[in-house]
This record gives sequence, structure tokens and C-alpha cells, in this order.
Amino acid sequence: MTIEYSGKGDPARSLALLWRTSERTSRRGKPDLSVDRIVRAAIEVADAEGLQALSMRRVAERLGVGTMSLYTYVPGKPELLDVMLDTVYGETARPEDVPGGWRARLTLVARENWALYQRHPWLLQVATNRPVLGPNVTAKYDYELRAVDGIGLTDVEMDSVITLVTGFVHGTARGAVEAAQAESQTGLSDEQWWAAHAPFLSRIADASQWPTASRVGQAAAEALGGAYSPEHAFEFGLERVLDGIDTLISRRTGSA
Repeated sequence: MTIEYSGKGDPARSLALLWRTSERTSRRGKPDLSVDRIVRAAIEVADAEGLQALSMRRVAERLGVGTMSLYTYVPGKPELLDVMLDTVYGETARPEDVPGGWRARLTLVARENWALYQRHPWLLQVATNRPVLGPNVTAKYDYELRAVDGIGLTDVEMDSVITLVTGFVHGTARGAVEAAQAESQTGLSDEQWWAAHAPFLSRIADASQWPTASRVGQAAAEALGGAYSPEHAFEFGLERVLDGIDTLISRRTGSA
């Protein structure tokens, strides 16, 4: 899997694009082009073809313009990627009224991030250790922090809780995307893959040698409809993560 890194572009140019402090065009600029239109086309390319297909040339083709005309608006691919990230991060819902307290608010945060990765799987190919410092990323982070504000955590713990929840979602979303792509990449559904291997496994596998694995594996497969269910992994894991946060809050507030 190809990994891209956010924050590789020129800082001044990236920040100017992210915050739209200026959108300078030359006299040769296309009147029907804009940063927003270029970014939207780039997102469409990444959604449809994957991040490995993204290039200034490919975006220009989608827009029906010459590649060089894009550089009037966007300095290059690194800066374009930063704006793509900030743009899609603006898609998450941020309702102010979420009944159910902090647990319901964090559940919403997790589900919104999960849905974002399903819509834009290429996000999983971008390392964001150096965050995109754009308006949508900032607003998203601020909203997510407010989900746990005023419940007894320190500022550092608030940040760590959001990192924990979003990191969990990132990991399970990667598993879900890989599971979804397995069929298209191999030409076999999970059922077909198991059916092809079952006759050989029945001859070489000895359940008495690995009784626990055999028992648990069979029970899980029957319950989940296969060896792995991304949806179950997400739902089960999210509840356990929230349980752990609940314990931390109880310790901080003395309500345990």
C-alpha cells in the first residue's frame, strides 16, 4: 500500500490554500477553474481510483484542461493533498445537541469518522503525524474535544481520549476497507475462499491438537458469518474503548 504524508508542501503556500487567504490567478488562468473545483476533482479521482492514481495530470484530465493550468491555482500535489484532507474532514456531522452525555457524544464522533473512511478509503493511506492545519481539521478537532469537555478530565487526557477513539476507528476502518477490497482484488468472496480451502483443511487440520482454536474459531465464524466481521469488530471494540474511558472518568471524579 502506498503511503503519502501530509504536510510535505511549502508551509506558506499550503496554509494560504487551506485558509483561502488568497487565490491568485494569472492572466492565463482558466475562468472556470478554482481551487475548490480542482480539489473536488482530485477527491473524485482518489475515491474512484485510489490515492496511487492521484496526480496533477490525472486531475487535469478529469477537468478537461491542460496540466499546467492547474499550477496557476495549486502549487503541486503535496499542497493539493493537504487541501483534499481538510476538505473531506469538513464532512463530519457536528450537532450541538447529542442526548446521552459524553458516551453518546464520543459514539457519534467514532461513527462519523468510521463513515468518513468508508466514503474516502484513500484517507487510510495518508500519514497525518504532521497534521493539516486547515479550518476544517481545526473545527473537527475542536468539536471532538468538546465531547469530553467538563467531565473531569485534564486537557491532556481530553486530547488522549480523542486520539484513542479516532485511532481505534482508523484501525478498524482499515480492516473493513481491506476486507471489502479483498473480493475485488482476488476475484473470490469470503465464502468462495473458504469453500476452496475447506477440503484441504479437513484433511490436514486436527481439531484435537488445537481444541480451543477449533472451538472458538467455529463459534465466531457461525456468529459472525465468517472469520472476520469489520462491523462487529467496530461495534464490540468501540464499547470496550468507551468502557475504559468510563473507568478513567470515574477515577478522576471519585464516582467509582
